[in-house]
Amino acid sequence: MNIQPKHTEPLILSGRDVTAVLGPTNTGKTHLAIERMVAHESGIIGLPLRLLAREVYARVCEKVGAHKVALVTGEEKIQPPGAKYSVCTVEAMPRETDVAFVAIDEVQLAGDLERGHIFTDRILHLRGRQETLLLGAATMHGILQKLLRGVSVVTRPRLSHLAYAGSKKLTRLPRRTAIVAFSADEVYAIAELIRRQQGGAAVVLGALSPRTRNAQVAMFQAGDVDYLVATDAIGMGLNLDLDHVAFAQNRKFDGYQYRNLTAAELGQIAGRAGRHLRDGTFGVTGQVDPLDEELVKRIEGHEFDPVKVLQWRTAHFDFASLDALKRSIEANAPVEGLTRALPAVDAQALEHLSRDEDIRALATNAKRVALLWEACALPDYRKIAPAQHSDLIASIYTDLAKHGHVDENYMAEQVRRADTTEGDIDTLSHRIAQIRTWTFVSNRPGWLADQAHWREKTREIEDRLSDALHERLTKRFVDRRTSVLMRRLRENTMPEAEISPTGTVLVEGHHVGELQGFRFTADQSAGGEDAKAVRTAAQKALAAEFEARAERFGACANGDLALGSDGTLRWIGAPIGTLVAGEDALKPRLVLLADEQLTGPARDKVAARAERFVNFQIESLLKPLVDLKNAEQIAGIGRGIAFQLVEHFGLINRRDIAEEMKSLDQEGRAALRRLGVRFGAYHVFVPALIKPAPAGLITLLWALKNDGKDKPGFGDVVHALASGRTSVVIDPAFDKSFYKLAGYRNLGRRAVRIDILERLADLIRPATNWKPGLGQRPDGAYDGQSFMVTPPMMSILGATADDMEEILKGLGYRAEPKPPAEVKARLEAQDNAAREAAAAKLAADAAAKAEQAKAAEAAASEAVAEAPAVGSEPDAVAAAEPAAEQPVAEAAAEAVAADAQPGGPQEGTEPTPAAEATAEAPAIAEATAEPVADEQVEAHAEIAEEAPAVAGADDTADATVAENADALTSPSMGEAAARSDAGGGDSVDEAGADTADTSGATAETGAAPTPALRADPPHEGEGGSAEPVPEAEAPKPILLWRQGRFEQRPRPRQGRDNRPRNGQAARADAPADAAGGQPATGERPAYQGRRDQRDGAAKPRFDRSKFKPKPQAEGEQRRDGKPQGERPREGRPDWKGGRPEGKGGPQGAKPAFQAKPREERPARFDPDSPFAKLAALRDQLKK
Repeated sequence: MNIQPKHTEPLILSGRDVTAVLGPTNTGKTHLAIERMVAHESGIIGLPLRLLAREVYARVCEKVGAHKVALVTGEEKIQPPGAKYSVCTVEAMPRETDVAFVAIDEVQLAGDLERGHIFTDRILHLRGRQETLLLGAATMHGILQKLLRGVSVVTRPRLSHLAYAGSKKLTRLPRRTAIVAFSADEVYAIAELIRRQQGGAAVVLGALSPRTRNAQVAMFQAGDVDYLVATDAIGMGLNLDLDHVAFAQNRKFDGYQYRNLTAAELGQIAGRAGRHLRDGTFGVTGQVDPLDEELVKRIEGHEFDPVKVLQWRTAHFDFASLDALKRSIEANAPVEGLTRALPAVDAQALEHLSRDEDIRALATNAKRVALLWEACALPDYRKIAPAQHSDLIASIYTDLAKHGHVDENYMAEQVRRADTTEGDIDTLSHRIAQIRTWTFVSNRPGWLADQAHWREKTREIEDRLSDALHERLTKRFVDRRTSVLMRRLRENTMPEAEISPTGTVLVEGHHVGELQGFRFTADQSAGGEDAKAVRTAAQKALAAEFEARAERFGACANGDLALGSDGTLRWIGAPIGTLVAGEDALKPRLVLLADEQLTGPARDKVAARAERFVNFQIESLLKPLVDLKNAEQIAGIGRGIAFQLVEHFGLINRRDIAEEMKSLDQEGRAALRRLGVRFGAYHVFVPALIKPAPAGLITLLWALKNDGKDKPGFGDVVHALASGRTSVVIDPAFDKSFYKLAGYRNLGRRAVRIDILERLADLIRPATNWKPGLGQRPDGAYDGQSFMVTPPMMSILGATADDMEEILKGLGYRAEPKPPAEVKARLEAQDNAAREAAAAKLAADAAAKAEQAKAAEAAASEAVAEAPAVGSEPDAVAAAEPAAEQPVAEAAAEAVAADAQPGGPQEGTEPTPAAEATAEAPAIAEATAEPVADEQVEAHAEIAEEAPAVAGADDTADATVAENADALTSPSMGEAAARSDAGGGDSVDEAGADTADTSGATAETGAAPTPALRADPPHEGEGGSAEPVPEAEAPKPILLWRQGRFEQRPRPRQGRDNRPRNGQAARADAPADAAGGQPATGERPAYQGRRDQRDGAAKPRFDRSKFKPKPQAEGEQRRDGKPQGERPREGRPDWKGGRPEGKGGPQGAKPAFQAKPREERPARFDPDSPFAKLAALRDQLKK
């Protein structure tokens, strides 16, 4: 604490480096001071109100950063370390400073009777090193020049014009009006009237806390209310958006008496109207007599009486004793132009305390007297009575003098009483005044033991009470929605709209409805005039929003848009438009969901952006269909098939286009495949469309074209597809079309995905291609014509055994029940025969390898013996190399042949070193597997399309089944023989590639019998119950499935089938096997159809001449490189002669009863055949 000696030297006043910027309100004086301060390296500015200090502090922080600016008031301190600039109230400004710049605002308050002496002291003594600015009214011009010799005075004109508007009733005042009164009761009464008539008003009183005043002013500034009811506190430099100031009173109590406001005071308050370049008006209400012309002229022209004297009190106090302090305070002004100030609150408190003996006993030295004077500086926020305020100061001073700090228990009790937000406006105002007192105490250095804690505690309570008071004032004096909206309508102004992310529309801060996209829905709770106001205000407020939203929508990214399964286009969740059917299914029309307010170019921009997105979705998700539609490189039959695929959204039953498929050449097939079309066994389809997103869009487009959005099942099947379901149970309530649109086919009770049906065909094909005696039996194979349902088949379909029966029947297969014992016996015999053949082959191969190795060794020894002893070692080595390479090459060829067997090499068989030399063979086979499998499916489907229906008495049911199924047949016998004959018995079996597309479904089955074939009951100890079963149930027969339209029946002319072939005895009853008879061990079935040709079994003749394709032009080639128009004859048996070279069994597999092995024929391959590389590798290894 600075204890200054009694001032005895004369007062020396100087105006050097001082500039006085004078003028009326709205001249930009405060703005100039801020700009000048931040131009210096440091500075301080003093303001008359804490509210104004807060406003200037925020503006300075925006310019230089909050870390460089300090805020110092009596109740709040924000002081960052190393702050260069300080914003203070005038009372909180230091008396001495070393900053480069000093500014004091509203210096005309130096003439105020209560606070004037503080302003005078700062004006006379506080200087900046480089520049000092004094800001105020022009009335200070003369007195400043008189007191401060050499001061530079700058006069600034008002930026806008101020005019008198006369007298108006409160209910007829224009919006953006401040109504001025000088008592709390009058302010509240006016605010209540404004609320009833105009919807509400903000309230500003000197008794309110700065935080509450800020909140009320912010509400007015934001436009929540159009009226502000206030005391003369608004005249102190507050920047308000006012157009008119109305005086509801022109008399006030100045602390000593009631008096009329002076012209300068009226001008200071009226000058708040009109900011910057906007003109303002002032007037009176009906409660006040109109202002006389002379007074109006002075206010409009800012012609006021000059300030003649300033209030002064010495700044050099004598703390030698209480009496000496009192005498120094009562000292007269030393110069003309200054007058001794009336006793202020601190002086009145000192006078009261000096009569207290306890206080006088404590104030015995200069330090104690100075401490008492500092305690008397506590502001009287409560305004109860001077004596009560003095008692509070006495308590604080006693604690400071005796203990060095205020008793925290006492302070905690006072703070606790104020810490509640219950009560009305007056109660909260009293609590705020009380807590502000303790906030001041907590900000005095050295007054509290834990100053930081109490500073935070009191600030938190004051803020909470201020917010509660603001809420009470708003609730009492503001009817937000109705008042604001009605005023906006009457004044024909454009209200401000705020749209939340969820679409809630707030007009002038009030909820009026919901805006979704470009459609507005008014609040349903409004009724009568309120509803009309809501709708009309919303229309005005959203006019600009529609334009701005159209701009944003036109420039939005695709990620902000989404096309729903119901055809609704949404923008960030808000509906923008909906799709309706167009002339072309792939080009639907878009109907905007927008109000009539969206018109002109803005509407066109929205429509164009929406249509562009819809087209993008169709062209990206349904690109294969768009490409098929626009494919100009396809002509003829291929063009027709492409058109049908587009019409049926990428899925056609192959049966429906059987004739077109017969005529479609390989070039057309290749062109369609390049566009994503797959020719499956049952369907011609586009696999890329069997995905959730394309399927959902296809379903939507079909529904738009066929009015299917309201049909049951719309969108539900796509959800099943999205969940990964390979098959689903058909809901009878759903429209069956939705299953096909989603890529499913209805088969019995289940709908199965199209691509899964093709995988099922891949699992069935190895079982039907296999022939007994040709390697290991694939999973599900039986006799080369029939197959059994296997777990992998049910697994990929997600179906039960009963479901499989319906699915296979729907695909055109016929079931033949067989006793489990009979099936088991036959399968075991086939598997045993396959194992024996494999073992015999391995033994023969091993013997051949040993013999070849021995011959190679003998040849090498003989070559070495014959070679010259000197200088001929290289020749001996060169002669030995060909002999050594021969067995290695033969062993490699045998290894390749063994690996190519349907079952692969047997488990436990060790690969020979020669087999490693052929590591490239599997790679080549893998590379050609996919086109081979696709061609095989093509061959199956072609044969199914060419095959005639079987006539018979019971063909009616079969025809119905066949009509709903696609053809699934084995490859033609010619192609199978070509693959078998290509390499002879020891060559690579080309047929192994037929199963390349089965996804490994049958690769792991081996020759083990299916577990479901077990018919005998388990014995004791094998699991299950150990109790004896009295009577075993009859085992359920096993179903053998075969293609229905190829089922063989007894025909009138089967004499040729009864002839003995290849040493077999003639059969007296050829159809016996069809009736369920079982042939003897080692015999073939009575008939095996076309697939048993290579087994030498009896087979019916089948005239294919009428199904032979028409001859094509010379030189025209198929996709596989074979001549077009005729089936290739290389490597195929000559069917015209009945059997190839008069022999029965297949190539490379001699029946036990055959007299001699068949001679190997050289294989001929088309160079473009997919097996050409394998054949070349085989021939190379043989050399």
